[in-house]
Parts: sequence; C-alpha cells; structure tokens
Amino acid sequence: MLNCLDFVRDMDMLGIFVRLLTAMICGGLIGFEREYKRRPAGLRTHILICLGAAMTTLTSQYLFLVMHLFTDLARLGAQVIAGIGFIGAGTIIVTKQRRVKGLTTAAGLWTAAIIGLVCGAGFIECGLFATLMVIIAELLLIKLEYRFARTVRNENIYVEYFHSANIEKIIHELRQEKIKITNLEITRLAPDEDGRGSKYCAIITVQAGADKIKETFTKKVSAIDGVSSIEQL
Repeated sequence: MLNCLDFVRDMDMLGIFVRLLTAMICGGLIGFEREYKRRPAGLRTHILICLGAAMTTLTSQYLFLVMHLFTDLARLGAQVIAGIGFIGAGTIIVTKQRRVKGLTTAAGLWTAAIIGLVCGAGFIECGLFATLMVIIAELLLIKLEYRFARTVRNENIYVEYFHSANIEKIIHELRQEKIKITNLEITRLAPDEDGRGSKYCAIITVQAGADKIKETFTKKVSAIDGVSSIEQL
C-alpha cells in the first residue's frame, strides 16, 4: 500500500471525507459509461450505490473503533453484497428474441457496491485500480465481445406446417444456406376449428446472423407449400 495515503485510513474528518469522495468518483466513473450508453442504471445510481456501500463500511468501523461496540466489522458489508442483487435484478430484462439484457449493468452495480465497501474501509488503492479495470472491461473488451457474437450467434426460428414431410424441405433449405442446426424440437398441434387437420410446429435453433435468416432463409421457407407461418423468436 502507498504510505502517502495512510492518512485516509484514520477515522478523522479528513479520512472520512476522502473515502466518501473516492467512492463518489469511482461510482461516477463507472456510472458515466453506463449513462453514455443509455443503460437502465446510470451515473446517479452508481454514485448512490457506491456511496451507500462506503458509508456501511465506515459505520462498521465507527461502531467498533469509536463506540467500542464488539461487533463483526464485515457484517454490514456482507448484507450490502447480498442485498445489491435486488437492485441488479431490476435492470435485467428478456427481449422478444429471448435474449437477456442488463446483465452487464447488474454486474456493474454489484462491482460498484464492492468498490464502495473498499473505499469506505480506506483501501483507496484497490478501489481506484478496480474502477480502472472495470472501465477497461466495459470500453475495450466489449468490442471483442461484439466481434465474437457476430460470428457465432444462436437464433430461434418457429415454424408451423401442415405435413410432416415439410420439415425435410425446411432442413434442406437450411443446409443450402449453410446454416448450422444446433437444436430441433417438433410438436404436433391439435386440429384447428376449420377442420383442416393437425398441424405441426418446430422450434429450430441455428447458428447464423439475424439478417441472413430474415433476408434469405425466411423468404424461402415461406414459399414452401404447406408452411403456414414462420417467425424469428
């Protein structure tokens, strides 16, 4: 640890102010990136969470060092780590395409809370380094993640058809487009009200880009005689 920051670890007005200020800065830096990308939890949310966590650690130290109450210093901080999950869950949603969004924001909130605990404890060096690493992960590594996601991506296709032989034609079209099938579920539906007989439905999981499925595969399958509907989930 840096000796020049030893004054921060004292329970005096200056030490408390620097700890809370550092927590505010660290939470603000993480929140600014989320705010810039218009995510559900932004600048103010991350600042408040980081500050609240820092005050939790400061309160634990105050009870033990100043009030001389024999209590577990990590008890309040452990409740913050567990309780932040309720706030993080509010940022997670499932889209119509059955994709989960908001996990990165929820993880950022959880990390911001822990950084607040670290700053509140006076471990300023760790809080600053952790904030820097979080920003690097969110700004730089996301480019690699998007590049990988474009090459390998699972898409679900829902198809309804009248004849069991239609699924062979659908699979043939997939192979013609060089689309890899990773999963296939076929269900027989009850006869409809018009008495047209039983229908079949299939949920096909493939590895391909959403644009390729929409522009080429969907049009060709819709033209197959016996296919009643096709939808990209």
